[in-house]
Amino acid sequence: MPRVILYPFNLKVLHSLMKNYFAPGFSWIALNWWIVLIACAGGIAATCRSCLETAEARDQRARRKQKKELRALADKISNYARDVHQRYPTGDVVVCERDLAEQLRKPSDAVATALNLLLGEQKVQRAPLNGYWKLNG
Repeated sequence: MPRVILYPFNLKVLHSLMKNYFAPGFSWIALNWWIVLIACAGGIAATCRSCLETAEARDQRARRKQKKELRALADKISNYARDVHQRYPTGDVVVCERDLAEQLRKPSDAVATALNLLLGEQKVQRAPLNGYWKLNG
């Protein structure tokens, strides 16, 4: 069985290793201090803005974001309908809400809401079967 010999830790060697390890990072910060300052100021400003924001403003921002996401989803569905109509120009394109949600990787309730939005724009029609939609090209 081999013997293991433990040597006392040399703090001077450890200090020089650590100094050499962190030296490039500290020198980069010293040369680019203004970038670090701007990043810190931006972080502080974002934190203050979120802390000082009222609940009403937060709700309005959430509604705007949800409306924007819904419009983007409706545009995706509209583009999908156009692509399918170009591929198969002679027939009607009928899709199921659930299948369309799986294909677009979105929740089915969001897809249903987007389809209702497109219904108001006359870009889709309800199919006779419940949960199915006819996509207009």
